[in-house]
Amino acid sequence: MNSFISPSHIPLACSRRALLRQAAHGFGAIALQSLLVRDGLAKPRINPLAPKQPHFSAKAKSVIFLFMVGGPSQIDTFDPKPLLKKYEGQRLPESFGKVQSQFTDGTTPILASPWSFRQYGQSGAWVSSLFPHLAECVDDICFVRNFYTESVVHAPAMYQVHSGRILMGYPSMGAWISYGLGSLSDNLPAYVVMPQPEGTPEGGTPCWSSGFLPAVYQGTVLRSGPAPVLHLKPPEGVTEERQQRTLELVQKMNELDTEDSDTEMAARIASYELAFRMQQHAPEAVDLSKESEATRRLYGLDDKRTAEFGTRLLLARRLVERGVRFIQIYSGGGPVSVQWDAHTDLVQNHEKMCGMTDKPLAGLLKDLKARGLLESTLVIWGSEFGRLPMSQSGNGRDHNPHGFTMWFAGGGVRGGLVLGETDDFGLRAINGWHMRDFHATILHALGLDQHKLWYLHNGRHEKLTDFGGKVIERVFS
Repeated sequence: MNSFISPSHIPLACSRRALLRQAAHGFGAIALQSLLVRDGLAKPRINPLAPKQPHFSAKAKSVIFLFMVGGPSQIDTFDPKPLLKKYEGQRLPESFGKVQSQFTDGTTPILASPWSFRQYGQSGAWVSSLFPHLAECVDDICFVRNFYTESVVHAPAMYQVHSGRILMGYPSMGAWISYGLGSLSDNLPAYVVMPQPEGTPEGGTPCWSSGFLPAVYQGTVLRSGPAPVLHLKPPEGVTEERQQRTLELVQKMNELDTEDSDTEMAARIASYELAFRMQQHAPEAVDLSKESEATRRLYGLDDKRTAEFGTRLLLARRLVERGVRFIQIYSGGGPVSVQWDAHTDLVQNHEKMCGMTDKPLAGLLKDLKARGLLESTLVIWGSEFGRLPMSQSGNGRDHNPHGFTMWFAGGGVRGGLVLGETDDFGLRAINGWHMRDFHATILHALGLDQHKLWYLHNGRHEKLTDFGGKVIERVFS
């Protein structure tokens, strides 16, 4: 059904806001303001996504945030604990105190890692046999083994990683960065999100929300398939002339009913302007047909197991090349069978998820480095928490927010480095880093002072890091 609304169908009492709401899908890709400005029918508007100067010299210009939904096990991937083998089948020593997770209470037997670990690269970083391809890149990676979050439940822990709080409703990291730095591209979104095709993570859309920031800073979802952005194309049969007649009427109504504080309307207008430009530029940006066979193989596009995730990572590289500021990619989402949430059958789960992601992850780092993009692109790999050293259901692991690994590469990061540690069983972080520190470090890489990046909301200067985090200085060269 064609949802375009022609001027003859607009009731006399229809407000500007009501009209835009009714016509949202029909406009889809209309440059509401830019077309009018072109014909002298309206004054130019200030672009809320115009590039802004950082607070100080930045190490990185863009971020690719790779989020592993469900919680990979740190003690089975990047944080080996030989003592687990010695104590396998026994209970955790009482000296470790009570351990409460979502489904277990710490009394189940210790479970050793089913995988072997080796040292790789000049740095000698330890990586398990789950990541043979990524192991080739360790000299470009900084592993931080002692992060922690504050919830054993997926959604609150995800909100804390994405927005700094365990409750929904706060701006995501990508929204804060878009607000602070604007966009490097006039023709593509500043903040792009690529979820798992099977579904979104438990935290849902609040993970890329703008919260109380103006709506223009929220993430734009790119989907797999021939139409990655919904409603990008105008309805069939709607010509530019017909669009323009409608826009002229809308603008006249707009001049009679405009409030500077109406951020929802400003965001809607800005999105239409961007959508019009994306009609020409987005198809080229997401077209992989011109990529060489060698590049496609590098990302695993020639293998059914890795092709889907590899395609999204290759798209991320193309978007970074074209100026997208923040790209958020999810591995896992929807059904539990396509998540890292290994409550049962740890071996089957992690071999499946690592098999889907290992080669594409290495391909992304190698490709960015070969093209000179790794220096300006901060790549982050992480999750909402790790897994416990004790077993669940005999062959799985429950959630562990007390100590887990994330890693960084590019964007001024000092590669070949392992920072922080967990205890001998991989249960708790020693001198751990909170998510406020995680966010402060990312802002620092982008040249943003966490205390100067604020927004007045309900009488309070709100910040991504709340009352402040510590920058993990050793991450950087």
